[in-house]
Amino acid sequence: MPKRVLVLCTGNSCRSQMAEAIINHFLPGQWHAYSAGTQPSGYVHPLALRALAEIGIQHAGQSKSTEAFRGQNFDLVITVCDDAAENCPVWLGKGKRVHIGFPDPAKAPGGEEEQMPVFRQVRDDIQKRILAYLNG
Repeated sequence: MPKRVLVLCTGNSCRSQMAEAIINHFLPGQWHAYSAGTQPSGYVHPLALRALAEIGIQHAGQSKSTEAFRGQNFDLVITVCDDAAENCPVWLGKGKRVHIGFPDPAKAPGGEEEQMPVFRQVRDDIQKRILAYLNG
């Protein structure tokens, strides 16, 4: 039975979505990942989906609120942005909580072509740092 991990950020549109997809893709027998936002945006950023597709991950996530997980138990909660770390709901504190922060790729300047390298960098950092932590 895989352990359950909830990945939190503010909007649940980029970083937490990529982390959820990466964990479920690379560690399916060990972990089952979910993601949520403290203030969900209501959509998954298209460049996050594109960055995942480039490494062979098709993700059909949707932006969800932490409220969707009220009463559920998780072995681990990972916050991936400072705001979510500060505003993580108290009721999510039953399992272990860790902060592994990443910059918000959606705030990169320019259009899609200028932003895409930032999304790739964040995706690669998430893959490296979060998988290393979960495997550690």
